[in-house]
Amino acid sequence: MSGSKTMICTDFITELDEAIGKQSAESIYILVDTNTEKLCLPNVLKSEKLKGCHVMTIQCGDENKNVESAVKIWQYLSENGATRKSLMINVGGGMITDIGGFTASTFKRGIRYINVSTTLLGAVDAATGGKTGINFSGLKNEIGVFAPAETVLIDIELFKTLDDANLRSGYAEMVKHALINTREEWNEVLKFDLEKIDFEKLKVLLQRSFNIKERIVEQDPFEANIRKALNLGHTIGHAFESYSYKVNRPVLHGYAVMWGLLCELYLSFVKLDFPKDDLLKLKYLIKEYYGSFEFSCKDYDLLFELMTHDKKNDTKEINFTLLGNVGDIRINQTATRDEIFESLDFFRES
Repeated sequence: MSGSKTMICTDFITELDEAIGKQSAESIYILVDTNTEKLCLPNVLKSEKLKGCHVMTIQCGDENKNVESAVKIWQYLSENGATRKSLMINVGGGMITDIGGFTASTFKRGIRYINVSTTLLGAVDAATGGKTGINFSGLKNEIGVFAPAETVLIDIELFKTLDDANLRSGYAEMVKHALINTREEWNEVLKFDLEKIDFEKLKVLLQRSFNIKERIVEQDPFEANIRKALNLGHTIGHAFESYSYKVNRPVLHGYAVMWGLLCELYLSFVKLDFPKDDLLKLKYLIKEYYGSFEFSCKDYDLLFELMTHDKKNDTKEINFTLLGNVGDIRINQTATRDEIFESLDFFRES
C-alpha cells in the first residue's frame, strides 16, 4: 500500500483539475458537511471537471461520523449509479475525510477518492496516511480500514477562515510530529506565534510536518511497528475526547491530543527520564493556549476504561508510545493503573 500524495496548492483549481484528470472517472461524487457545503463547495465547483457531478451532504460535527451517516452515503452512491470506476472527492476536515475515505474504500470493495482538506487539523492528521474510519458505540474510529487517498490537496487560503480554536487544534498534531522527530523541529514549532498567525510560515511548518508523517507511514503503512509513533498523546487523548462526548462537553480533537500529550510525556518523564524541561515547556504552552479540561478523581475509572478500548492495545494491557527524549521514540510501552492515575493527577494540577 503506497501512501497518498499530499500537495499544498499554489493554484488550487488547476491542481484539482489535474488530480481529477489523472483518475479518468466514469462519474464523480463530492462529499461535504453542512459547513463545507456553504464555505468551500462553491470554490471547488469552479473546476471544469466537476460539471454534472453529484453532491452528498451530511451533518457537520464528529458525533455524525457514525454508521447512520455511512449508510446514507452508501445508499446515495448505490441509488445514483456509482460504479467501481467512480471517483469520490471528500471536501472537509478530519470528520469528512475519515468517513469519506471509509465509505469510498468499502463501497463495491473500493472506489478511488481524493481528499480536499479544509482544516489545519484535517490536513496534518486525518487527510494523510490512509487511515479511515467512523465512531462506533461511543468509541473514536472504532470501525475503519487502511486505504489511502489518490491525492490530498490543501489550499492554505481556506485556513484563513478558521477560528483560533480550530487553528490551535491542528497545531497540536504538528507539536506531536515535532516531538517524535528532532529537537530542531520541536524548537521551530514551539517558536510559532499562535497569537498572530503567519500563514506563509505555517505553510513551511506544515510541509515539514507532512514529510515527517509520510516518511513514517511509508515505512509502516499498517501500523505494525514504527507508525505507532504517530499515536503519541492519543491513548489518553482519545479517552479525554470520548469522555467529553459522554458528559456532553465535546472538545476539539487537537485539544484532547494536547492534554493527552502532557499526560503521556509525564509518563515518559517518570518511566524513561524524558527531560523535565521539555515537559514543562509543553505544560506552559498548554496553559497559555489550551486551558484545562475539568474532571475529578471520580472519573479516573471511566477514563481508564475508555483507554482499554483503544485500538492500539494488542493485549489486555494499555499500549502507549512514549519518549526517552525528543525524537527518541519508544513504542509498545505499558503503564500501570496507578501510573496512569498519577499522570491524570499531574494534568489536573497543571
